[in-house]
Amino acid sequence: MKALRLTFESFRFAWDALKGNLLRTILSLLGVTVGIFSIISVFAVVDSLEANVRQSMSFVGDKVIYVNKWPWSFGPGVPWWKYFNRPVPTVREFRALQRNLSPGSNRGVAIFANTSGNTFKAGSNSMTSCSLEGVSYDFYIVSDVPLAEGRYFTPQEVESARSVAIIGADIAANLYPNTSAVGQTFKAKGLTFTVIGVLQKEGKKLLDTPSNDANCLIPFGMFTKIFAIASGGGGGVTPTIGVKGVDSDPGLLNLESEMQGLMRTIRGLKPREEDSFSLNRPEMLANAITSLFSVIGVAGAVIGSFAMLVGGFGIANIMFVSVKERTNIIGIQKSLGAKNYFILFQFLFEAVFLCLLGGGAGIFLVFLITAIPQDAMPLFLSAGNITLGLTVSVVIGMLAGIIPAVLAANLDPVIAIRAK
Repeated sequence: MKALRLTFESFRFAWDALKGNLLRTILSLLGVTVGIFSIISVFAVVDSLEANVRQSMSFVGDKVIYVNKWPWSFGPGVPWWKYFNRPVPTVREFRALQRNLSPGSNRGVAIFANTSGNTFKAGSNSMTSCSLEGVSYDFYIVSDVPLAEGRYFTPQEVESARSVAIIGADIAANLYPNTSAVGQTFKAKGLTFTVIGVLQKEGKKLLDTPSNDANCLIPFGMFTKIFAIASGGGGGVTPTIGVKGVDSDPGLLNLESEMQGLMRTIRGLKPREEDSFSLNRPEMLANAITSLFSVIGVAGAVIGSFAMLVGGFGIANIMFVSVKERTNIIGIQKSLGAKNYFILFQFLFEAVFLCLLGGGAGIFLVFLITAIPQDAMPLFLSAGNITLGLTVSVVIGMLAGIIPAVLAANLDPVIAIRAK
């Protein structure tokens, strides 16, 4: 109860002091407000940017290992021509992995290939610059295929290479503006396809990454009838093989080791020969993104800390002035029995309270900015950033107010009462 009473009295003293010098208080608040606004806005932008980049990269899937010709990331000085001369993944290798991978190590194996710049026509309506992607049946396991209406392919449709398709939301809106697309037909590359499903709309992405909105999925067998598929190092569309891991293998180390051994066996590599393929995982991109945004976040925090430092000096200056103005009151309080720790706590609480007001105002300004609708990159203010802003405010208040508070607590009551 005593602690609560002291806190309430300190709050009352701080509030009266702040109201008594309103203009000075507002000017002092501005320094902290600008500082917290600078730091939290940087972190909010970095977090929003990272979240949007990760969302843009969501097409690579989770817990998936991809067989590619090129690695997704490599350091400087690596001889790129080694990768250039590698053979591309083939349908034969896909079938071999599908047969020989142990069932307990994976949930599905898929092969898929994509081409862009296609034109689709339905009656008098048409849409250009569309992607056409051939997929095997397990593609829905390896990669997310969110359907807004209709259904996915059946195994029979994929194996018999039927002319059925799952189209993106933009394709459906352009080709069939006033009716459901499911059951309708359209033409592409001189062939007629029947729509069996429509993908959920993804909207605009921050990065120029593949979007399902203008994408059309067809069975891989039908895709090979339209486009030449690369085999070995030859020309044609280069396919990708994806293998979905299991939850019991969180690091996918067992699956990666098994895939590496099988791919080396399939390609007839000798024990001392290097791998002629790359096993890529989304974690490679995620780690690169995390490292990049960590650097950006640290740089932004350093820049914002300078503004926070100026605000801290402003709070310290105002607290010294406050101690000087209330020296007489401090002497009266001590003569009436106020302990040193009460005087110390009173001024320290005032500094922290002042910083919290300024920090709260800065956080509120960041929140107002995040509330503005954004198409390309929606901004958000996380609970972690709010907590960080308030914590920094408290720390700055304690650092800025500790010396004035100690000076006030150590004043001699007789000398303090006589002060003018």
